[in-house]
Amino acid sequence: MFRSLRVANYRLWFAGALVSNTGAWMQRTAQDWIVLTELTDNDAAALGITMALQFGPLLLLMPVAGLIADRFDRKRVLAWTQGAQLALALGLGILVVTGVATLPIVYAFALGLGIATAIDAPVRQSFVSELVGDADLPNAVALNSMSFQGARLVGPALAGVLVALIGAGPVFLINAASFAGVLASLFFIRRSRLIAAPKLERGRGQIREGLAYVRSRPDLVVVLTIVFIIGTFGFNFPILVSTMSTVEFGGGSEQFGILSSVIAIGSLVGSLLAARRDRARLGLVIVGAAAFGVTCAIGAFSPNLWFFGALLLLVGAAGLTTMNTANAYVQTTTDPAVRGRVMALYLALFAGGTPLGAPIVGWAANELGPRFAVGIAAASGLVAALVGVAWLVVGRGMRVARQPGTRFGLALSFAPTRAEERELATQEIAIVETTERRTS
Repeated sequence: MFRSLRVANYRLWFAGALVSNTGAWMQRTAQDWIVLTELTDNDAAALGITMALQFGPLLLLMPVAGLIADRFDRKRVLAWTQGAQLALALGLGILVVTGVATLPIVYAFALGLGIATAIDAPVRQSFVSELVGDADLPNAVALNSMSFQGARLVGPALAGVLVALIGAGPVFLINAASFAGVLASLFFIRRSRLIAAPKLERGRGQIREGLAYVRSRPDLVVVLTIVFIIGTFGFNFPILVSTMSTVEFGGGSEQFGILSSVIAIGSLVGSLLAARRDRARLGLVIVGAAAFGVTCAIGAFSPNLWFFGALLLLVGAAGLTTMNTANAYVQTTTDPAVRGRVMALYLALFAGGTPLGAPIVGWAANELGPRFAVGIAAASGLVAALVGVAWLVVGRGMRVARQPGTRFGLALSFAPTRAEERELATQEIAIVETTERRTS
């Protein structure tokens, strides 16, 4: 489960990211809280706009961010993007502490953070492949998610308590200080032990080349479609959790922080389970999407806050199983030469869809009620699962066939994906080469 931590460079990165992620979740919770309660009167639409500004650049800057990830030194780029995020957190913290922050100012800082994150995200995702080899990459991706979700577990609850005790401003300053962790880890990572990735030379049509690669891989198209649907309409947890806890069940900042941490517990469980798997499978992405839809549907009918909190455990586990497996599948089956551009597209569809979905979900929570907004998340999971099943039937010829010896005497059969064909061919070549060496 923790095999990637054997690599010294990855241990440094993991520790620094854990500190930084904790601060980032604290800031995100404090930001959502001041927008929802201090700068507006429980306006979920304003919260949706804030999320749209923060995640919109991921969609708009995707082509540039992908080229940066494939062309430039990733370690150096990460130092710049993390430094920029530190400066933004520090600036917003000072403005909130001094009492001059307004809703437009928060919008502006959310946009600035979104631009820095848009460049940082694909570089950070691709950098993992330089820290560990391909054999450990699925495990490293899962441990990264575990770090993120572990921070999500601690950060919101801690932020909820601190906001109630000392206000939101100091929380932003704490986040600024937390970036020192990841900057320190980057400083101590040994470049000589990195697994060098091929650097993209300057040329024409390189963005189109990345898109053409994805179009040539129907399995990637399906995974990215599932990620887009759930990321756009399902993963709007700040809106869903905040409105259900405050509007539907009448809770305060403590309940909001606790529920945000509860869903992180489920997400952490999903990350740990993913870390145990030796490879990412497309079928698990589809099953996870269906489980996410079903658990959200049940959560929409929760009779009280505690039942809703218990359901969030399952929602988090199903959602992270889907996204972790999708992330690992895309990284491990993609040609390293285009990995940065493909991961930029992945992140653009996952988080960049938020500007489309968050305002819609926020409007639904305001006008139709928080339960209806949770129902939209449920529908996203079920529709995404249907897309995956439809492709398995139509694109890969999935059929139910008789197979003696199985539990019900039945089994699914379908044609392999191009990635699986390539893996099988590689294994066959290795077997032939081994046999020839032994013969000679």
